[in-house]
Amino acid sequence: MNKVCDDARNALDGLLFDGMTIMAGGFGLCGIPENLILALRDSGVQGITVISNNCGVDDFGLGLLLQTRQIKKMVSSYVGENAEFERQYLSGELELEFNPQGTLAERVRAGGAGIPAFYTKTGYGTIVADGKETRQFGSEWYVMETGLVADLSIVKAWKGDRSGNLVYRKTARNFNPMMATAGKVCVAEVEELVEVGALDPDDIHTPSIYVDRILRGPRYEKRIERLTTRTRE
Repeated sequence: MNKVCDDARNALDGLLFDGMTIMAGGFGLCGIPENLILALRDSGVQGITVISNNCGVDDFGLGLLLQTRQIKKMVSSYVGENAEFERQYLSGELELEFNPQGTLAERVRAGGAGIPAFYTKTGYGTIVADGKETRQFGSEWYVMETGLVADLSIVKAWKGDRSGNLVYRKTARNFNPMMATAGKVCVAEVEELVEVGALDPDDIHTPSIYVDRILRGPRYEKRIERLTTRTRE
């Protein structure tokens, strides 16, 4: 089976439909699937639920899909860098399901592992627990959280081979590995595409069995959300 696609548009061909759920890897703007997000925007798919740590910034990353009103709901842990997100949420145009960051990560991991639910202490006694089952284990109380799965996962890696084995680099290894396991279909974009056998098996973070399609991204901006510097003393 040939998994290699010429570009992001072809990589998503036949996978998109209105109302679908999409997981998008990345932490802030680090390790986001930039080219696949652009292809999603250009596809015109509507009413999507996006599971991602955040929603990019106003003019980059997933924020581009907010500009075009393609996102119906966000399942996130942080949204503080996006003014359009704030405006749409406060006006009732956008649904939001907030999660503590570790809880979001574990919900995705659980979904990829076939675990339907788990208990965590995080959020007990707060609005995070509203409407959720709680249970006491020993002397502590816990909140039940459900695993997350998606119709499609889009992830970004540093290197990948033609069969779909992926290697992430440093901070870009954030939500990408677990999201690759939790989508019914996973499409990966990489900075460098190599032949099968070129990657050391001990270095592979996502095995090829989880990846359905792969492409080499033509370019990456790799923006920084908020650049702070200090003057030399």
